Amino acid sequence: MKTSDFYFNLPEELIAQTPLKDRAASRLLCLDKETGQTHHESFRDLLKHLKVGDCLVINDTRVLPARLFGRRSSGAAVEFLLLKRVEGDVWQTLVKPGKKARPGDTFEFGDGSLRAVVEGLSEEGTRLVRFAYEGIFEEVLDRLGTMPLPPYIRETLEDSERYQTVYSNKYGSAAAPTAGLHFDDALLDAIEKKGIEIARITLHVGLGTFRPVKAESLQDHVMHAEYFEIGPEAVQKIQRAKQGGGRVIAVGTTSVRTLESAAGRHETLQACSGWTDIFIYPGYAFKVVDGLVTNFHLPESTLIMLVSALAGRDNVLAAYKEAVSQRYRFFSFGDAMLIL
Repeated sequence: MKTSDFYFNLPEELIAQTPLKDRAASRLLCLDKETGQTHHESFRDLLKHLKVGDCLVINDTRVLPARLFGRRSSGAAVEFLLLKRVEGDVWQTLVKPGKKARPGDTFEFGDGSLRAVVEGLSEEGTRLVRFAYEGIFEEVLDRLGTMPLPPYIRETLEDSERYQTVYSNKYGSAAAPTAGLHFDDALLDAIEKKGIEIARITLHVGLGTFRPVKAESLQDHVMHAEYFEIGPEAVQKIQRAKQGGGRVIAVGTTSVRTLESAAGRHETLQACSGWTDIFIYPGYAFKVVDGLVTNFHLPESTLIMLVSALAGRDNVLAAYKEAVSQRYRFFSFGDAMLIL
């Protein structure tokens, strides 16, 4: 199977630049993964598709305000983008301009309360950077950093919380798990009151999620690794749903990758944590996930490949063609799809 098999034509004006004022007011394209049939609803209608005994799995990661603007010891301006924590206060970091950022170079941010030194080079031209500060690192970032929006969003985000899910609580992502942006507290409460369990898992999204697939053959593509955690409580809720005949419905491709990675480590789903570079594309046999709430993804991306693995490539591309014709909003701040 080739990367070009997942191309579709997307008019640029359909790429959503700003979030809706009402999180749950987006449109919802419902896709039957067996028949390929579609129909159109509002995201709040998700509730009527969930049944007592189902388990909805959400990713509670929180996006770091990981873009920092500072200066070298020479006074020259510099931009840092934190990609992932390596250990302690050492981060894999994209530095611009980066060619002159050599081991031993020092930098300051804001009023000097955050300092950094390059400790070495890491993969794909990034740097290993050690930070020094007083207090709690996340609080320092909240004060000095800005939100690292995807490259296709050119508008300024007025409220940074709109690039966070309402249930986010574990800092670590360089990008939001955007399918979760559609949920508000009222909808989540209604879901639980109906008798649907909500399981929280964590996958810290890396910027590699935006990297294009350069290999012509899918088998030659190497995924970026991301850190995940799934705890005993989430496992119990998922197992209860399975044993009771309910469905496990993942919110977002990150939740899918977490569940399938955890299930792939043992004969049964167990609590675990670690790094995953799982690449899910058509032909993959799902171990846990029955359904998916997701946004509309980039052409030829690993995300549309994952969705196609669950619902079938032809079904997905036909649904995307319909979404374009119906003027759905695409990508991070766009509309949603429900696959059951």
